[in-house]
Amino acid sequence: MEKFLPIGSIVLLKGGQKKVMIYGRKQIDRKTKKEWDYAACIYPEGNIDSNYSYLFNHEQIDTIFFTGYQDAEELEFNRLWQGLGKDENVDC
Repeated sequence: MEKFLPIGSIVLLKGGQKKVMIYGRKQIDRKTKKEWDYAACIYPEGNIDSNYSYLFNHEQIDTIFFTGYQDAEELEFNRLWQGLGKDENVDC
C-alpha cells in the first residue's frame, strides 16, 4: 500500500451501499487477532455502536469520496509506517 488514508476520510467499500468514515488505522480485531488497515463507522451517522463499526483493508476500498485532514504529523505517521516493513529499526 502506498500510504494510509488519513483519519476522517470517507470511502465506499467494494460491494457496499453506504459510505464509511475512517476513524482508526492498523487495527486488530479482538476476537480473531487479525490486523486490518482501517476501522470505520457509517457516514454520516457516525459511531453508533460496535455493530456499526467496520474493519477492512485498503484493497477493499472501491471509491474515495473525501481525503481526511493531513498535516506534518499525519505525513510523518505515514512515513514511519511505510518504513516499518523495510527497516525494523524505525521507532514509532
